[in-house]
Amino acid sequence: MIDNMPIRAAPYDHQRQAFGFVWRLFTEDCSPGAALLMEMGTGKTITSIAAAGALYLSGRIRRLLIVAPLSVLGVWQEEFAKFADFPYTLAVLAGTGKQKAQSIAGMEGCGLRVIVVNYESAWRLEEHILAWKPDLVIADESHKIKSHTANASKFMHKFGARRCFKLLLTGTVITNKAADVYSQYKFLNPAIYPGTYWDFRNTYFDAGFYPSQLTMKPDMEREFTQRLHSVAYRATKDECLDLPEFVDIIRLVDLEPAARRAYRDLVRDSYTQLENEDTVTAVNILARLTKLSQLTGGFARGDEEGALHQISTAKLTALEDIAEEVTVGGKLVVIARFRREIDAILEMLERLAGGGKDKKPAFRYVCVHGGVKAKDRDAHVAAFQNDPEVQVFVGQISTAGLGITLTAASTMVFYSQNYSVSDFEQTKARIHRVGQLQRCTYIYLAARGTVDLKILKALQDKVELSRTIVDDYRKGVKPYG
Repeated sequence: MIDNMPIRAAPYDHQRQAFGFVWRLFTEDCSPGAALLMEMGTGKTITSIAAAGALYLSGRIRRLLIVAPLSVLGVWQEEFAKFADFPYTLAVLAGTGKQKAQSIAGMEGCGLRVIVVNYESAWRLEEHILAWKPDLVIADESHKIKSHTANASKFMHKFGARRCFKLLLTGTVITNKAADVYSQYKFLNPAIYPGTYWDFRNTYFDAGFYPSQLTMKPDMEREFTQRLHSVAYRATKDECLDLPEFVDIIRLVDLEPAARRAYRDLVRDSYTQLENEDTVTAVNILARLTKLSQLTGGFARGDEEGALHQISTAKLTALEDIAEEVTVGGKLVVIARFRREIDAILEMLERLAGGGKDKKPAFRYVCVHGGVKAKDRDAHVAAFQNDPEVQVFVGQISTAGLGITLTAASTMVFYSQNYSVSDFEQTKARIHRVGQLQRCTYIYLAARGTVDLKILKALQDKVELSRTIVDDYRKGVKPYG
């Protein structure tokens, strides 16, 4: 076995164990696939990068394909740049279908060649990707291919029969029902659950009145579980004693082209107005900063007096991916600054939870904002804390940042922030306080190349943003990104 993980970081013990597990499966057991069933915040991405690097340095692979949800493509680029301690060339496929195909065909460079693509694009580029012949294929957030009939799943299944290494990454291999495993493992190693989906279903399950109602056969539970874990390394936050009390994750998202243009136009107009003002104060800078923050959250005005309209869904898509994972057996707190953001978040949760006539929703949610009465606020908090079906709490910073306890959740997403250091710290303390029995994860959604990162850095450094940006402007440093 390779002595060290080829990464520029000191890995935690559980990451070393996961790396060793994958290495043994690939090199000693001759397994074509390995599953890292690691919860969010435990480091499945860095472990995968180390495994890919070790396989490359040992001469076993030259081409790596990473298929992931759209919202996490940039994470792979950032993590490779930060941690990979081996030569590589990486391309995140973007643009039209033709441009993506050209990127695949022209993929050259030194070291391990890495292509990162989202699931919806991958199956449309099937001919080009298969011709590229990747030696290692990573299915990130593999619960996205839980349906064996989806186009993306059918594409990923083609690698199941190919002579290449496969890595399956997810913290929630079973989202709605145990049958979700079949499609993911057909990609990983079809020999684990051999045959068709119907063979698999009839072997392990009894069907209910509706085709989707499947109940595990009691005498097959042991075999099903043994096969599942035969190629899987499991890590939860609670089990990883070497993790700190809380983990911060910055999830960068890319605004759509139209939203990026609108952002640049707003920045240009803001500078023009500042230059025409006699006195530059924190008030007038923060007023323009607020408009930019609204835009990165997805909303902008057509003109100074116009109503807000949705211009981007980048953060919303990222949040949906996170919620889909966390709500499988866990609870989630989502914090946002603006009411229009909260409305969009609630609409997304309604779609994600499903439900309707004759169908129970996958989960319930509650919301606390400035328009919620005190008695209703208390009822919502109590429901979130005590009712296992209420799995998501959505709160507005100005209302939900003080005086409530949300320790039923250990994951908090900041969809957006205001500019107050005290509000920021107080809001984080809603889940990280007395009564919390789990390690906490904070996820910050930030639009790449915008004020989001500047605001977040100021808050994390406990610097008053208003003073900082005025000083920056006077020094000639641009305050808006």
